[in-house]
Amino acid sequence: MPVADPRPQRALRLAFGVALGTALGFGLALPLPFLTPMLVLVLLASSNQPLSAKAGLSLALVVALTCGSGLLLSPLLRHSPVSGVLLVALGLFLIFRFSLRGGNGLLSTLQVVGLTMISAAGTTSLALGQTVVEALVKAVLLTTLCVAFSHVLFAEPPGQAAAAKPAPMANARSTWIALRAMLVVMPAWLLALIDPASYMPLVMKSVNLGQQVCSTNARDAGRELLGSTLLGGALAIAIWMLLSILPHLWMFFLLMLLFVLLLARRLYQLVANRLSPGFWLNTCATLIILLGQSVQDSAAGKDVYTAFAIRMGLFILVTLYACAAVYLIDLRSKDSSEEIPCS
Repeated sequence: MPVADPRPQRALRLAFGVALGTALGFGLALPLPFLTPMLVLVLLASSNQPLSAKAGLSLALVVALTCGSGLLLSPLLRHSPVSGVLLVALGLFLIFRFSLRGGNGLLSTLQVVGLTMISAAGTTSLALGQTVVEALVKAVLLTTLCVAFSHVLFAEPPGQAAAAKPAPMANARSTWIALRAMLVVMPAWLLALIDPASYMPLVMKSVNLGQQVCSTNARDAGRELLGSTLLGGALAIAIWMLLSILPHLWMFFLLMLLFVLLLARRLYQLVANRLSPGFWLNTCATLIILLGQSVQDSAAGKDVYTAFAIRMGLFILVTLYACAAVYLIDLRSKDSSEEIPCS
């Protein structure tokens, strides 16, 4: 008996999970509501198995403990900024290298998010840093629920094996790739030290780019990084225009479900294309961050269009910087033609 094609179920699961995470994050008015759909996207795209309740609670506890270390760096960043910046750079390098050598990709992402966002927020205010820790832990718990419910509705067809883990990268190569990923994240984090509230979305975007450059070489960097960023921005504008017709949470849910499904079908090659999975994941991540922040700007009474234009400009600048980092590091390591697997 032939095994059923799992890709339609996976595309539906990804779209529904991200839309549900969006609805819960904004419906519950979490401090950083876009974190939940972002984590759902990472988890559902990287694994075809549900996350158990025990694993979700354990992950939330690990996140609270490890990300709380970002708060410990805040006094050092205030009183000895050079030492603090070097420690954060070293931490990012080690986390990225841990992921490239076969470590848990989701845990690595959470550690990078925690180290950058929490240390930046805690440098301005300890209470703000604690709020980010709380938001991250809540996002992990909600992510567990969203992923579990998505697997119940759109279960894997019988006979499907668990997704294979990427092979660990060689030590020398992983060092270079971790270095360029760290260099991509650092500028946005340094900006966030000045004004965490304004630059948190940029930090999240740079973290996403840091993950993506692990699977991009110099030849494809422009198309993969800049192209996906521009497409994500265009889709965010399209959803915002449709959402302005009927600004309601259920409308937000349905629009995210539709647009993420369109991207997921291309991610899983249900619609044939020559672009890598990383391109479609970065497009979806950019869409989530830009649209989520625009919704928050609107709720706060800010000028949404001006804020979006500034944010999109910053996203393009940090993406161009990421392309340059990929090119220079690949040139230095003399291996730019090799394709790099990444978790």
